[in-house]
Amino acid sequence: MQLEELSHGQRQRLAFIDFSLQYFGEISRQDLISRFATGLAAATRDFAMYRELAPDNMQLVHQTKRYHRQPGFKALFPHDPAVILHGLAQGFGDGLSHPKNPSDICFDAVALIHPEPEIVAAVMRAIQANASLKVRYVSTSSGETRREIVPHALVNNGQRWHVRAYDRLNQQFTDFVINRIKSIGGFGEPVVQHERSEADAHWQRMLCLKLIPHPSLKYPEAIELDYGMQNGVLDVRCRGALAGYLLRQWSVDCSPRHQISSGVCQLALQNLEILREIEHSSIVPGAQSR
Repeated sequence: MQLEELSHGQRQRLAFIDFSLQYFGEISRQDLISRFATGLAAATRDFAMYRELAPDNMQLVHQTKRYHRQPGFKALFPHDPAVILHGLAQGFGDGLSHPKNPSDICFDAVALIHPEPEIVAAVMRAIQANASLKVRYVSTSSGETRREIVPHALVNNGQRWHVRAYDRLNQQFTDFVINRIKSIGGFGEPVVQHERSEADAHWQRMLCLKLIPHPSLKYPEAIELDYGMQNGVLDVRCRGALAGYLLRQWSVDCSPRHQISSGVCQLALQNLEILREIEHSSIVPGAQSR
C-alpha cells in the first residue's frame, strides 16, 4: 500500500510516528494513543502499517515496549526543520510540517538561515537521550575543529538557532550555531554530572529585564503601546544565557546614561545593574562603554 492510498487521519498518525523516531529516536503505542485519543487496536494497526511502508526504520524493544529508531532510518514524510523547531518551542509538534502556501495579505520576516534537517534531528535525539555528540564544527575564531558536546537545549536567538551545550574541548557551557555543525559522528562518551543542564549556571539563572522607552524619544507613549507596557515599563523574564541575545535583537540601549541615539534604539534597559549577571554582555548595545 502507498501513503497516498491511506486516509488523512492515518497519514497524520504515521507522520507522528515518523516525526517521533526522527527527532526523539523512539515512540510507544501509548504516545500515539495519547496524542490522537485512539484505541490500542488502532495504534497497533498504525505501527504495523508504518513497518510495512518503512521496514528498516524502527525496532521494538520488548523490555521498554517502545519502538526505537534504526541506523538505516529514512523519513517517510518531509519534516521542515524550521517549522519543527518553532512547533517544539511552543510545546507541540506532530510531524506534519509540510510547508504551506504563503499568504497574499500576511507576511512574516524573511528567513535567511535554514537549519539542516538531519543535524537538527541528531541533536534532538541526543538531548532526548541525555547523550554527548561527536561533531565537526566551524567557528569564526578557530575554523573547523572536532569536538564532543553535551547538548541540552535548542535556542532561537532571534536570527538563528543555537545548540546550548557543554563543550568538552574548552570545558564550559556555550552556544553552538546549528548551521555551523558540518557533520555528526554519533554519540560520544557517557555524560557526567557537571556536564548536565543543572550545572549550567547562566542557563539556570532567571533574570528580570526592565525595558522602558528610550529617554530621547519625544513621544514615548508610542513605544509603550508597541510593547504593551504597564506604567511605562515592560518586565521580561529570561535566562541569563539568553538575555544578551534578547537585548541585542531588540536594540535595547544598555549604556550608562542611555546615550545611544534614539534613531538606533527605541528601548532602554532601566535596571542596568542586571548586566553583571548575564552571559554574552559584549554583544549588548552600549554595554562595552560601561
